[in-house]
Amino acid sequence: MARPIFVRFETPQEIADKALQLVQVARETGKVRVGTNEVTKSSERAEAKLVVMAEDVDPAEILVHVPMLCEEKRIPYLYVPKKQRLGQVAGLSKSAASVAVVEPGEGKKLLEELAASFSTLKA
Repeated sequence: MARPIFVRFETPQEIADKALQLVQVARETGKVRVGTNEVTKSSERAEAKLVVMAEDVDPAEILVHVPMLCEEKRIPYLYVPKKQRLGQVAGLSKSAASVAVVEPGEGKKLLEELAASFSTLKA
């Protein structure tokens, strides 16, 4: 299957797993915003420290603006394969197209590691 139009680079599975782990830690000890509208708002206000998007979002147009917005505001972003799993770690019973980590809480070191890996993936 071809990559969706908003996916700008391949995220290795171990980095995607760490991103999911960060979302879960931030939800428990920090602060996350769930859903594309919330992610857009927190990114526009430059509150987001990291944005995580699901690759299996349908229609893909929902997330097309998010990578561009993140780049404009210099916010690192990563992709995970499944929206269902992203919703789970964000504390929902439903799926989530995207999540913004606003306060990493105890996941600060993991956030720094993921932000560094974003730079290498994007290059």
